[in-house]
Formats: sequence, structure tokens, C-alpha cells
Amino acid sequence: MEDFGAIPITCVQYISKAEFIENYYKPQRPVLIKGMAKNWPAYSKWNLDYIQDRAGDQIVPLYDSKPTKGRQNSAAPATEMKLYDYLELIKTKPTNLRVFFYNILERMPELIKDFEYPDIGLKFFKKLPVLFFGGEGSKVLTHYDMDLADLLHIHFHGTKSIMLFSPEQSKYLYRVPFSVHNLERINMGKSDFEKYPALRKLRGIQVHLKHGDALYMPSGYWHFIKYLEGGFSITLRALPTKPKKLLNTLYNVFFMRNFENLMRKTFGQKWVDYKETKIINRTNRKFGQLQA
Repeated sequence: MEDFGAIPITCVQYISKAEFIENYYKPQRPVLIKGMAKNWPAYSKWNLDYIQDRAGDQIVPLYDSKPTKGRQNSAAPATEMKLYDYLELIKTKPTNLRVFFYNILERMPELIKDFEYPDIGLKFFKKLPVLFFGGEGSKVLTHYDMDLADLLHIHFHGTKSIMLFSPEQSKYLYRVPFSVHNLERINMGKSDFEKYPALRKLRGIQVHLKHGDALYMPSGYWHFIKYLEGGFSITLRALPTKPKKLLNTLYNVFFMRNFENLMRKTFGQKWVDYKETKIINRTNRKFGQLQA
């Protein structure tokens, strides 16, 4: 993974509610809480076998890292598979297939008893605890979450690498219009600085997550994820409450996403190409101005 001049994440072994609010939530700074889940039943119980035993027969949509084309829905899965077979796959070999946004309450509510919502000052939205699964080598496109939630991301079974970028770095990331991700053609693991020179200005925060670790990602933080081994994580969300950010969330969820899919359905690849050309030209022009 490209380091982009990255600095290591701030790590703590324990954090009080007061410390978290003052040092990380208020200033919107990421932090890695090592072994936060050690006191949860999930710490000793959650692994790929445990999930297979409880939900192996479920059919799940799977996503990959290939760019969406033409009239394809921007959130369309690549394929689907029995969860048991998918988990067997990521146990045995690398794959770029991932399970995205697996809602525990809808799909496996018995997992609720295995974890708790930490009392660290975040007002968690308890109706949406979600799991994310990935195989060794799978990557998640650089993005920020559409609902602008503050995220607590707790990892299980294996290791994963995450590169974080603050919202202030959006101008260097070639963010695609009417989306929450950057150009899908950019390889963040081996960047083409000649074609995308603004990437040279990026300064990231490097994170390595192991079993039981929890990463706090403030609202609007960009993240590029690579699974170093097959595994999964749970994300607990605290939705925005400040009026301006809440309005941005409503815009993203109810207008922007629907508008994007309407334009794709209407104009197909012409719309995709237009947006990509526009963002490359605009970002490179701004970067040239900054350099000057």
C-alpha cells in the first residue's frame, strides 16, 4: 500500500469517556483502541467457523473492486453466493470478493448478545450494527461514509490495513462528482503520480487492525481498506446531529445517490466518462495552482 507520507495512528490500550470526548471526538481525531473487544463474548467466539455455523445457508451479495460501468447501478453487487461457501473461500485462498453492509439485526440477530455498545460518549444508532467481510488481498475503494456517521470499527479474525485521510484532503483525492468515493481507476496501492499529481499532496494515517482492535473514524474521514488476511469487522455508527451535517447526510442519502443512478440509467457510460474527465481536469488544474 502507498504510504502517502503516512504517520502511524495514535494507539491506546484503554480510554475513558472523558478522555475520548476531549481528545478525539471533539477535535475529530482518529484513534486505535487496542483490544477494546477483549471483554466481549465476541472476542473468544467470533471467527469464520462461528458465522458459518449460524448463517451458512444465507445467500449474500458479493462485491469486488472492479469499476462499475455504463448503466450499471453504482451499488450493484458482482455476484452472490451462500455465506458458508464464501467464508470457506476466504479461509483457503485470496479473493477480491467482499460482503458489504451485512445487517446483524435483519440477518443474524443472535449476535447482538455477543457485543456491547461502549460508553465512550458516542450516541450509537443501535438499529444498524453491520458486518463487513473480506478475503486476503481484497480492497475497498477509497471513500467516506454517505451518512457522515462517526464510526467505531472493530475487527475480528485476521488482520486488515486501513489508510485514513481527513476531510480536508478531499481536494487531492479526485473525488467523483455525485459520489462519496474517488476515481475507481486509481490504484491507491501503487499510485500513478504522473497522471494524478494531486495525490502527491496526500498525508494519511496508517492503521493495522488485529482481532479485537477498535478504530474510531470521525465523520467524513476517507478510508482505503486492504484485507491482509480473510476476516471481518463490525461497525457501530453514531449519526450526525448538528443541523448542517444532518442536512448533508439527507442530501447524500435521498438525493445524490438516486440522482447518480438516474443519470447512469439515462446516459450510461457517457455520464461516467464525463464525470471522470471533469474531476481529473479540475483537480489537476487546482493542484497546478497550488504548486504555483
